[in-house]
Amino acid sequence: MRHQIHDLLAPLPGTARQIHSFHFGPQQAERKIYIQSSLHADELPGMLVAWHLKLRLAELQAQGRLRSEIVLVPVANPVGLEQVLMDLPLGRYELESGQNFNRWFVDLSEEVGNEIEGQLKDDPKHNLQLIRSCLRKALARQTASTQLQSQRLTLQRLACDADMVLDLHCDFEAVAHLYTTPEAWPQVEPLARYIGAEASLLATDSGGQSFDECFTLLWWQLQQRFGEHFEIPPGSFSVTVELRGQGDVNHGLASLDCQAIIDYLTQYGAIAGETAPLPELSYPATPLAGVEPVATSVGGLLVFAALPGEYLEAGQLVAEVIDPINDSVTPVHCNNAGLMYARSLRRMATAGMVIAHVAGTEAYRSGYLLSP
Repeated sequence: MRHQIHDLLAPLPGTARQIHSFHFGPQQAERKIYIQSSLHADELPGMLVAWHLKLRLAELQAQGRLRSEIVLVPVANPVGLEQVLMDLPLGRYELESGQNFNRWFVDLSEEVGNEIEGQLKDDPKHNLQLIRSCLRKALARQTASTQLQSQRLTLQRLACDADMVLDLHCDFEAVAHLYTTPEAWPQVEPLARYIGAEASLLATDSGGQSFDECFTLLWWQLQQRFGEHFEIPPGSFSVTVELRGQGDVNHGLASLDCQAIIDYLTQYGAIAGETAPLPELSYPATPLAGVEPVATSVGGLLVFAALPGEYLEAGQLVAEVIDPINDSVTPVHCNNAGLMYARSLRRMATAGMVIAHVAGTEAYRSGYLLSP
């Protein structure tokens, strides 16, 4: 194992933070896997899974079973991890800028496209190596003027040349689910099976330039630009894995999730060993544009009638919102049928608040598809 320390831009003297990356397997391997956790710093199930993975990967390396380089970043957001206000962790948004830590990673598709134009060949392997080299150089030329930009650039530089990127998150109260692209779904489906994902949500571009999409979108955009004349292989696929809810931090679940990722990496060929049998897929992949954010029009006490993992029919009751002053009880229903994969942790709703998400089968939304 190789342990690397990456210094972030310090916003003030004496306040420097670091990203720690742990590198396993052969350094010059043909393929590279990148795994990080807790980019939203108040989402901690993935951090415990990453710790279990760190121990397992060290064992597998000692046994000589690692065929790919595997880079692990257990604490992807030291900036947000320290944001605790009156005993409440606030790890989703940077307090200084108000920006979501998992949005607005730098888009270099046009810059890389301009640089490779005239250098592409009929050889897809040459094109793959060329694009990765130009992407690394383009990221190296980027400069950060804030701590947040420094953190984003550090993570992008670590993952930019990986064949596979796994970004471990969780929701508020939720079943296991994941986000990836339709193009990557054939490669990702085994992970969905091993991890027990009850919803798999697909979008090529969900808006917001999140960490996972800053890689897949670059390759997709280069394919759109040059694909008629040159073969541009899909040089990277990314998955955001949502490991249930924020309270699901325990060794039992983390051990199961760790084994699921090990099984997937074995099936992928990154780890030598016998491939574990594939479980059944709990729920078919559906478009992210088919997800209904169920919102309440009034504020009050939020009393749920449906559980995460429950399939809801169109018009089914999701929750009631109670005003304890005037005694009004307002039912909140879903408009579309689908699997309710996540719901809010809060039990006092405000007017207009999204209280749950239901994965429907038909796309009906467009534009920005993510939560704030």
